[in-house]
Amino acid sequence: MTEDHTFDGMIDTRLAMSSAGDGRPVLVEEGGRAVSVADFDRMTGQAAAWLRAQGVGYGDRVAVWLPNHVIWLALLFGAARIGAIVAAVNTRYRTAELHHILSSSGARLLVFESGDRHADFHAMIGALDFATLPDLTALAAIDAADLPPIQGVTVTHCTLDGVEPLPMQRASPTDPVMLFTTSGTTSKPKLVMHTQGSLSLHAYNCASAYGFDQQGASDLAAMPFCGVFGLNSALGALAGGAPIHVMPVFKLGPAIEIAKSAGITHFFGSDEMFRLMWQSDRSAFDHARLCGFGAFTPGLGGVLRQMAEAGLPLCGLYGASEVNALFSIQPLDMAIDKRLQGGGLPAAGKTAALRVRHPETGALCPDGEPGVLEIRAPTNFSGYFRNPAATAKAVDDEGYFHSGDAGYLRGDGSFVYLARNGDFIRLSGFLTDPAEIEEVIEGADGVAKAQVVGVTHEGKTRPVAFVLAEGGMTPDPDRVMAHTQSRLAHYKVPLMIVTVDAFPSTESANGLKIQKAKLREMAEARLAGTGA
Repeated sequence: MTEDHTFDGMIDTRLAMSSAGDGRPVLVEEGGRAVSVADFDRMTGQAAAWLRAQGVGYGDRVAVWLPNHVIWLALLFGAARIGAIVAAVNTRYRTAELHHILSSSGARLLVFESGDRHADFHAMIGALDFATLPDLTALAAIDAADLPPIQGVTVTHCTLDGVEPLPMQRASPTDPVMLFTTSGTTSKPKLVMHTQGSLSLHAYNCASAYGFDQQGASDLAAMPFCGVFGLNSALGALAGGAPIHVMPVFKLGPAIEIAKSAGITHFFGSDEMFRLMWQSDRSAFDHARLCGFGAFTPGLGGVLRQMAEAGLPLCGLYGASEVNALFSIQPLDMAIDKRLQGGGLPAAGKTAALRVRHPETGALCPDGEPGVLEIRAPTNFSGYFRNPAATAKAVDDEGYFHSGDAGYLRGDGSFVYLARNGDFIRLSGFLTDPAEIEEVIEGADGVAKAQVVGVTHEGKTRPVAFVLAEGGMTPDPDRVMAHTQSRLAHYKVPLMIVTVDAFPSTESANGLKIQKAKLREMAEARLAGTGA
């Protein structure tokens, strides 16, 4: 069958498989309800019709601020059907982060869940400055029909009940469909734009390269759909015919129960997720065929090796919003030490080209020599939304994406990912630019400037903030902390706020450079009780 690299094309392929006798569902919700291919096609058509009824048309952006849910995917596929674009919003985000995504994307509609036991999303939307969001004209909640207006904007109930489905349209692989948030300052976050073609082609590549298309395959969707890690694995499963077992959020007990009862074969998540599940009940992996992990937690290398030696099919992988998650995975037949490294063989096979460039000389590196990874593949992003300058800086004239990540080529078609370049911090599994936290802290009373570094505390990477006082004022650490807590996701809130007279710095060819390494040493000394 010829693959149609659109989202409707993926549904069409699954409908054909169903007509040929494949009765596997597309999704299985946490409560056990299975969503068949026909059901999902109908829901997609209903979501498309509902979006049109809200005034959403071709090229319009729809911000989706939801946990993993069947309606999340229905809205994405429904938007694709009418040529609209989804801007994904992490449910851990708070008002400041939400505002920047809405502003940068120019979203016309925001779909949200009114609240859960962790957050009041309705209240956070109410704290937005709507005067600076002229494109945002509609709001909708999936879980309530009687919410009061927010700053004069009616909150519609997002329900598909009784909606006449919109049939498949003539979508194009070049139609933009998704905006992911990547690292950048919160005033100008970069939104990574993918087309229907780049996401659906990558889904088919993943299906064949990672065994989603094999008999009996199934996927545990424990990572959030708002990021590439969660969405790409789900789309790969959908393209290959493997049922997606959806978890709204990862919880250890339910994850183990689903894995055992459904015989889950494919797991993707953080190293800590695998450690927790393995130590709690390793029989959860009795049917595991592939366990792709991101190395997000310091100090787990030895534990992961023990798990792999005991038979768990753990494999390191590589991905980024610009090139998709699951871009590559280390082969299972490699020696364990090599298999647990980041990187691997690209899902795109020979259609992907990788090279490594020396960061100082600019020369291309031979196999085995570390440098900065550059990647060209038909599944790469199409650019940073509304940011041609950033796109031109990241993608060269030959079409290679300059990842900024350190790694080296092995010479056998695979590569090894070593580390992110620069000062990015991996917090709670999310790659975070310290500037995002620093800008919010600098908005607190008494703070002139802020610098944030990551330190290891109780086995996890946590941010620590150093601040300079503003003209004659003395920042109150408790007030600064409260200021950040109300504006940032909890994992970005600093472990402590430290006021200093000056940041350690050194002169460089490009001007004064703040010594982040020195700040990190100062933070570690304070945590150890040896610093002033």
